[in-house]
Amino acid sequence: MADLLGPLLGRPGLLTPAQEAGDPRSYRQHLLHTGPEDGFSVVALVWLPGQHTPVHDHVCWCVAGVHEGQETERTYCRAPGDRTGRLIPDGSVVNPTGALSALAPPGDIHRVGNTGPAKAISLHVYGADLSRLGSSIRRVYPEAPGGI
Repeated sequence: MADLLGPLLGRPGLLTPAQEAGDPRSYRQHLLHTGPEDGFSVVALVWLPGQHTPVHDHVCWCVAGVHEGQETERTYCRAPGDRTGRLIPDGSVVNPTGALSALAPPGDIHRVGNTGPAKAISLHVYGADLSRLGSSIRRVYPEAPGGI
């Protein structure tokens, strides 16, 4: 999937102005396409500066790429030996335009946001029909240390 998504990243005119529109209240999801028989969805996420997701995991696999701007991803894991479900930061990366990433449950707990000075847009291919589910988020976790 990354081989198919990668060449599209940064391509001028790929998205319509409406699909590039953000929302000052929160990051915004634009459903671009759903595949046959609920097989996959293509989504554009638009982030204004300072916007981010909650700490969350997913209902399915995902391949994502930064189409415009930059995104910061902070990953988390469960604290070793802790039975309360406490999370600890596991890593952090700033992804510039053109960067690709992939994730699959389990072990896909993260928070993503725009720490850059301008709007950011990422394209995501999910292995589920988000027109039916509404979101790829399976579970939201309490705020974990490490910020974004």
